[in-house]
Amino acid sequence: MVLVAVILVVLNPANSDAAENRAENGVSLNQTYLESVLDSRNMDIGNIMDVFQHVFSSLPDEVTVYPTENYFYFQFGYRGLLYAGNMRLDVGDRDEGVVHFAYFNLFEDWNAELMTEYRPLNANDGVVIEKLEDLKYQISFRGRRVEFNLNDLRNVQPPANALAEGEAYLGPVFDESGIQFYLVFNEEEKYITFVLNENGPPPDRLIPYNEAKPDILLGMRTGFAFFQDPYRNRKILIGVYQGNVQNNNYFDGPFDQLPDNFIEGNELQNALLTLYPGLEGEIDRLGNFAGQQGRVLVNPYINYNYLTELDVFLDCREAADNEAALIQCILPQIPE
Repeated sequence: MVLVAVILVVLNPANSDAAENRAENGVSLNQTYLESVLDSRNMDIGNIMDVFQHVFSSLPDEVTVYPTENYFYFQFGYRGLLYAGNMRLDVGDRDEGVVHFAYFNLFEDWNAELMTEYRPLNANDGVVIEKLEDLKYQISFRGRRVEFNLNDLRNVQPPANALAEGEAYLGPVFDESGIQFYLVFNEEEKYITFVLNENGPPPDRLIPYNEAKPDILLGMRTGFAFFQDPYRNRKILIGVYQGNVQNNNYFDGPFDQLPDNFIEGNELQNALLTLYPGLEGEIDRLGNFAGQQGRVLVNPYINYNYLTELDVFLDCREAADNEAALIQCILPQIPE
């Protein structure tokens, strides 16, 4: 059994266009992108506090943290390179006055990672975190204050027909791609999966991967692949593009955006121990390993390099004579 622990999450924009700052009405300007890349201000890019000051001073007075693992992502240019990173108000220590700060030069298939910097910041660094109310925090640094609104999804519930027999809803997921999911677990059948939340404006355009067998739908923006469950009106995530996983960009899949703020008890831990009983005593209630050495990787879908790898799912509808058999067909098998 192989489990992957995510030790440090830093995010690379999906492409250079995504690095352009958003202008009014959502329009991105090449002008803004170029002026960012050509920025040659006097800043020590290797000094974490210099970079934190640069990013923090650029924020508006109030921001929204959409992803459910509480990562606030950013990008900036400096002397010919693009950098990306995040500030994270982790559920485990934000009330203790800690914000996790990381950045790196973004990498693509053709370049290399030259630097990665990470440090948890607190009052000893002049960074003061104050809890204003549930899911609202204020960060103060060098006379500046910014309010961070964590995404309030406490009232999000799946439709009654979105859950199959034996499935339990673990919580809402808001991925950094903008795609929302219901995280679902079945104890008896021993699987966990991401079901698409289709409420609200469509965050992607889904098209059939195979016109003759339209069960598989592919996101034109994200590359996320879904299987249309014929037994109920829902779409189940079955694949993400491996290149996005390698480049650690916005479309690398929801494995790193679990519903941390909305899991009150041990239901996620119990689900993971059902799937991986060998982890007994090694993980906390959110699936984190002891000593902050990452967490259990929750990715019940394939990472495909070529679209033809989705062909393995084309016959699942015909091969399954009930919904439980269908689920087993479209989800990766858990090693014994």
